Formats: sequence, structure tokens, C-alpha cells
Amino acid sequence: MTYLIDFLKGIIIGIANIIPGVSGGTMAVSLDIYDRLISSISHLFKNWKASLKTLAPILVGAGVGVIAFTYTIEFLLSSYTLPTALAFIGLILGGIPGLWESFQKGLEKQKQTISISHIIAFTLMFVLVVIVLPILQESGTALTAIQLDPLSLIKLFIIGIIASATMIIPGVSGSLILMVLGYYYLIINTITLFITALRTGDMDSLLPNFILLSVFSLGVLIGIFLISKAIEFLFEHYSSVTYSGILGLVIASPFAILVNTKALNDLQTTQALPFAVVGIVLLVICYYGIYQLGKNETN
Repeated sequence: MTYLIDFLKGIIIGIANIIPGVSGGTMAVSLDIYDRLISSISHLFKNWKASLKTLAPILVGAGVGVIAFTYTIEFLLSSYTLPTALAFIGLILGGIPGLWESFQKGLEKQKQTISISHIIAFTLMFVLVVIVLPILQESGTALTAIQLDPLSLIKLFIIGIIASATMIIPGVSGSLILMVLGYYYLIINTITLFITALRTGDMDSLLPNFILLSVFSLGVLIGIFLISKAIEFLFEHYSSVTYSGILGLVIASPFAILVNTKALNDLQTTQALPFAVVGIVLLVICYYGIYQLGKNETN
């Protein structure tokens, strides 16, 4: 029964990880498996049997959740872009109070007040998201189908490492990072193309998409095991500065969501008013849901 429950919890975490603005780490905390999950990852090589018993049902469930919900996300982003983007923004904004509280706890833990180092960390991440990444994406290389050449695969591998590192931090969304980096649509597209090719037996499409997903997944796995150690070190020794950078990234992220989804184009269509109204309602609902979830964690 424990394995089944962990499998179901894994599905929920998988769904959470594919929605920009929803933190898989936060969901793991809420489902009361975060500590077991991190402990199993950290001690995988020391106590691999016990770790695998814990990780296997959760990871399989997460994979099922990702695959099952990918089609839904792709449909929503293509057919109802503005309402979906505003819902994502609500999810992002709802997590900010919790991150701010974590930042304050970091200050208290280190007996600090807000300093120039906190402002610099916040500003650097904010500018990176709002100015630097959009300029880098103007060439469109990150928004189109990636080629199967060594340089492109290396970039995809690195993106996997970066995304995985954020997936395990409560309050930060791995999919949001992919959205900010301009790779979210690519990964979602690749997953759906691979599943479709697998179902139809289209070998011409199956192999290249399998290679892309394998490279990305390898980056994710390595990121979870290696980068998590670095993140653990940063939170242990520089938690307030780390949270300053995270806050800068998250607060700037609504801009990245609107740019990468091109959601504002819906305002030029005949459905502009209903899309805007529904989107604002979803934004408020999603904000409230994530805000309450964050409050429950701290109580």
C-alpha cells in the first residue's frame, strides 16, 4: 500500500513539475515526502537498496504525471494562451510570500539585515530574466526545433541540469526556469512528439525525439545528484543571498511567461475580452491556492 501511495504522490509531483509556477519541491513538502525524497537521493550510493525502494514508485509516478499532463498543457497553451499564461502568473505570484518568509528566516538565521549583496543578487537575477535572456532569444534558436548536432545536445544537457537543480527547491518551479530560458515549448513538444511516434510506430520521428529526451533526462538526473549538493551548501551557508537571487528570478518571471507564450497577442483577437476576464479570474484563484498552500507548510 505504501508503494501505491508513493506512486500516486509521484503523479501529483510530476504534474506539478510540468506547470510553470508550481514547485515540485513545494508539492513534495505538502505531500510529506520531501525529506524522504532528498534523503534517498543524497544517500543513493551509500544505501542504494533502501533509496531505490523509496525513489522508484515516486519517480515512476512522476513520469506518468508528466506524460499524462503534457498533452493538456500543450492544448491549453495553443488554444487558450492568455488565460493559461495568467493562471501561470497567479501560481508564480502566490509563491512569492512564502519565498519572502524564507528569505527573512535566512536573515534571522545568519543574524543579518538586508545588505548590498542581497540587492546585487536580486538585481542580477531580475535583469537576467527581463533583459539578458530575451536578447539572447531574439535569434530564435531556443524556440525552434533543436538539431541533433553535438553543440545543441550539449546545450540541452546543460538545460536539463539547470532545470533539475530548481525542481527540488521548494518554492521554485523547474518548468518556470525552462520557460525563462526559452526551452519550455521545446521540451513539451518533444515529449508529445515522442509519445505520438511511439503510439503510431513512426520510427523516423521516434529516434530523434528519443535522443533529445534522453540527453535532457540525463542532464536532469545528473543535476539532481550533483547540483543539489551545491544548492544544499548555498542554503546552509548563504541562504539569505540565495533567496534574494531566487526572489529576483521569480518576480521577473511573469514577464518571461508573457513574452515566451506570446499571450498578449490574444488581446488583438475577437476573444480578447472573455480571455482577459477568464485569465484574471484564474490568476486570482491560482494565487490564492498557492498562497494557502505555502501558509499550510509554515503552520
